[in-house]
Amino acid sequence: MHELSVTRNIVAIVAEKAGTRPVERVRLQIGRLSGIEVSAIQFCYDVCIAGTVLEGSRLEIEHVDGRARCLGCDKDVMVEHFTARCPCEQQARLQITHGEELLIKEMEIRA
Repeated sequence: MHELSVTRNIVAIVAEKAGTRPVERVRLQIGRLSGIEVSAIQFCYDVCIAGTVLEGSRLEIEHVDGRARCLGCDKDVMVEHFTARCPCEQQARLQITHGEELLIKEMEIRA
């Protein structure tokens, strides 16, 4: 389960930025094509924040839909997997533009 190491890294990055200030909330963006299992991140988060400045914080996850641009017809299309097709049927000519993200978008420090 690589989500545990991903979550540890997220917690380490946020903790480094927060310093000694307690964190109230962390907001992530996770793309649907990222290969990240969101439920595993949520589970690991509670384990990883124990004993850190993030202890007791809320994790919010924003899902990013997969999108691609067809290199044949230049249309922007929604994709749910890497083998998606453009309506113009040029399957191998899609360039992914969104959905592979894993970003720490925001952190809120307790007052």
